[in-house]
Amino acid sequence: MRLILFFFAVAALFAQKYTGPVPEKVDVLYLVQADNLIPTEASEAKEQKGKKGESVYIVQGAASTARTPLASPIFVVKAKALEADKLELYKLEVKNGHREITLRKGKGAHNPEPVRIDIKRFDDDIYRLEVSESLPNGQYSFTPAGSNDVYCFEVF
Repeated sequence: MRLILFFFAVAALFAQKYTGPVPEKVDVLYLVQADNLIPTEASEAKEQKGKKGESVYIVQGAASTARTPLASPIFVVKAKALEADKLELYKLEVKNGHREITLRKGKGAHNPEPVRIDIKRFDDDIYRLEVSESLPNGQYSFTPAGSNDVYCFEVF
């Protein structure tokens, strides 16, 4: 019994407490800007079939309502149903008044690589996501692997 209590005490020492601003809504990614949180644009990408078996995922609107001047933004999310460790970040192209990304299937297909992010979990199911590289200006989207849900933002 003492051994079990010891392990719980050690685990409590290593659990990190989140001290930043707390997201208002669960399962929505927020841009961190100083002590302010800006909600990302939560939406769903619509899939359209392109030429040669391509899948084109389209998000309405040419630009996101969530904007940051930071080239290496930080995000925070209070996760309930969202699996933060399955989020991937992609750059979107602006075409014909909407944002899109094209994925190809088959041998030799060159698909966009996700941008590298570091994910850190805090107690209370709060996750901090840091973009590991400098992003050029443009439209971006987090998406859980295997889902059409998107959380968009713009770097300007």
